Parts: sequence; C-alpha cells; structure tokens
Amino acid sequence: MRKYNTLKEYLKQKYGESVVKICIDGGFTCPNRDGRSGYGGCIFCGERGAGEHIDASQSIYEQVRSYLEAQKIRPTANKFIVYFQNFTNTYDSVTSLKKKYDAALIDDRIVVLSVGTRPDCIDKEIVELLASYKDRCDVWVELGLQTANDNTASLINRGYTGDYFTRAVELLNLYGIDVIAHMIIGLPNETLDDIKQTVAFLNRHKLAGVKIHSLYVMEGTQLAVMYRNGEFTPITEKEYVDWAVYAITHLSPEFVIHRVTGDCPPGLLVAPEWNKQKSRIIQTIDKILDENNWHQGIFWEKTI
Repeated sequence: MRKYNTLKEYLKQKYGESVVKICIDGGFTCPNRDGRSGYGGCIFCGERGAGEHIDASQSIYEQVRSYLEAQKIRPTANKFIVYFQNFTNTYDSVTSLKKKYDAALIDDRIVVLSVGTRPDCIDKEIVELLASYKDRCDVWVELGLQTANDNTASLINRGYTGDYFTRAVELLNLYGIDVIAHMIIGLPNETLDDIKQTVAFLNRHKLAGVKIHSLYVMEGTQLAVMYRNGEFTPITEKEYVDWAVYAITHLSPEFVIHRVTGDCPPGLLVAPEWNKQKSRIIQTIDKILDENNWHQGIFWEKTI
C-alpha cells in the first residue's frame, strides 16, 4: 500500500468501486492564447492544450457516447468521471458552458464532472453554474497553479499571479466544490526552494487534491525552442524524485495526490528521456518513502 493518498484508493472508498476517467476536448481556448492575457499559451503547452489523445473531431456528446459504447465491448468500470481537459474549460459564456457540460452528462453512471481551468477564469456566475450540477454528480475544478513563484509564472507565460488562485479557491470553497491544484516540478530556473514555496502555498488553501507533474519538453512548444537554443536544461531524474518526495512528505495529509509524474503524448517527447520511465519513477518514490518510513504529510506542520 502506498504511503500517500492515491486517487485510485480515494475513488474506491468514496464510490465503492473503480471509477474511470473520460477525457473531453470541449473546444476551448485560453486567455493567454487569444490576447486577453497574452499570446502563445504556457511555454510547455502544445497546440492541443493537453489531451492530444482525444478525438477532437467528435462533439462532446459523441466523445462521451463513444467511450461508453466501447465499455459495452470491453468493460473496465461501471462509474465514470467526465474530465474537460484541453485548455481553459470555464473560458466561455455561462450559457455556452452549460450547453457543453450538459452534453457530457448523458449517463447516470457519471459520478463526477471535473473541469480543468485557470484561476483567472473563475467568477461567481461560473461557480454558481458548476454548483448547480451537484444534485446530479460531484463537481471538481482543477486549477493549473504550477508554481507559487510569480517570477517563474511570468517566465512560463502563465498570465496570472498567485492572488488569483487564492481568490478562486476561496470562491469554490464557498460553494462546496472540490479543488484540485496542479504543480509542476522542474520548471525553468526553479530549485528545491521553489518547490518548498509552492508546497507551503498549497498547504495554506483548502484543497481536495494535488496533481504533481514532471516538466517534459514536448515537440511544437516554446519550451522545445528554448531547449534547443540551450536556454533550458531539464532537471535530472534523481532531482525529480527527491523533490517529489519532498512534496509528498510536506503536503497536507488531507489532500488526495492524483498523480506524481507526467506523461508526454507518444512520439512528441523531446526531453528528458527519463520521463518515459513512469513506472520506475513511481517505484523509486515508493522505495524512498518505505526505506525512511515516511508518509504523506509527515513533515506537513513544518510548512504551516
């Protein structure tokens, strides 16, 4: 058994069985792509805004229906999460958002509506819409913080400061919506001190979960240009593992840790090569925790 709260175990305890995620491309963009906050998007983000594996030629309804139809042939679960993944999935009018969310919630077996977005695209009207779905399913909002260092945020073209994150979390908390924060280990110029700062920042918020991502260089991104120009060097696998262990042992024991590394879409990885070794990375993290008899949050009080 792992020494941290995994999403798999959390879902089993809450819903009594395995729950599978259906990833959705809702046809959104981002405010740091269309000029509201900037252009080009975050430097590590590809043209699809994550979710490169999703068939974007299908409507939202068709994406969900196709997945559920495939389950009839090869079932893997009886309960599902619909996850609006690509880009900023609250960046639209409330009327349009409602149509998109409604198009995904087509089956009673869907137990969670999960929406990936940015803190600067959260307001009261949007949160009230999200909260209106709570009588049908649980609602999660995933916020891409990545780092608490606003200088790094500017470098990666995130397009908002940490204050926006705090305000968004407080508003979502007010309406009883679970918040999952994303953090990235290995951002340009960041050190372990930056990881400590980000972990402490996350611990000051009421969160349901955290996703820990490893930074990888993907083809077609500004980060790939920086890498090839010698402006960015990825951290080593050992550094990643050590910093991830720090995060796990210092994050609140109440958080669910949704993941501890990231996956580059097949065929698009530029660097580092060790990013392909997901199983090895997780096993090494588990080994360090076991050997030291550490668990999630063992040093949490030192950060608050």
